[in-house]
Amino acid sequence: MYDTIAFLTDFGLRDDFVGVCHGVIRRIARDVQIIDISHGVAPQAIVQGALLLARAVPYLPPAINLAIVDPGVGRGRRAVAIRTADERVYIGPDNGLLMLAADAGGVEDVRELTNPRYRLERVSRTFHARDIFAPAAAYLASGVPFDDLGGEIDPTTLVRLQLPEPEVGTHHMRATVMAVDRFGNLELNLTADHIDAVSLAPTDRVELLFGSNSYYAIVAQTFEDAKRGDLIVYEDSYGAYSVAISGGDASRLLDAGPGDELTILPHAE
Repeated sequence: MYDTIAFLTDFGLRDDFVGVCHGVIRRIARDVQIIDISHGVAPQAIVQGALLLARAVPYLPPAINLAIVDPGVGRGRRAVAIRTADERVYIGPDNGLLMLAADAGGVEDVRELTNPRYRLERVSRTFHARDIFAPAAAYLASGVPFDDLGGEIDPTTLVRLQLPEPEVGTHHMRATVMAVDRFGNLELNLTADHIDAVSLAPTDRVELLFGSNSYYAIVAQTFEDAKRGDLIVYEDSYGAYSVAISGGDASRLLDAGPGDELTILPHAE
């Protein structure tokens, strides 16, 4: 039995969606603790939600991870619960959102949320978070056996995301923006291994090519390594490299967002 539900969505906090889901959970499992990972995922941004979930989970206690970024709600995608070898459960839509985290933990069992006993009596077409996912998580937290949630699913049939790989040459890297945080920092699909492959080191200058536009940046370890207003390329707290402006918003300056590509070139002084 789990005493914690970790909750992630793209609902934001302006509307009542998050509060209503909290209420549904508490009516079923009064003593469960709810950890709000984030409700600031960009609307319908499945990749961003999957990355946030996968990065947060190692810092959480064993829990039921309730994640909803669900542009396919009402259109036939499956509602699933996944149990992993590291004693966690993932509940949400079968659209790839859960799988970066779940695969990292080792998928052991998957159920489709088809048992009507563990959903609200009236299920809307557009708010499955309230009517299906939150109740399933709450009933599981209150002691309902995992196998009772619904029929078994072959784990190999679950939807998985295909994340872009960077192109790394001897003197260049072509990367993709994976996400933008609230500060406007652009997270790339680059790691330290990619940076090392082109022999870049702190204080090196690089050229950033976004389409026909060219910008200059420095490779930095912290924001203090650059003057205010300078572009930097730095390793974030999860090991991904990002483009940022010291004291500013890189996404606004570069007019860039998730899915955009850029080329990074070492710049000779």
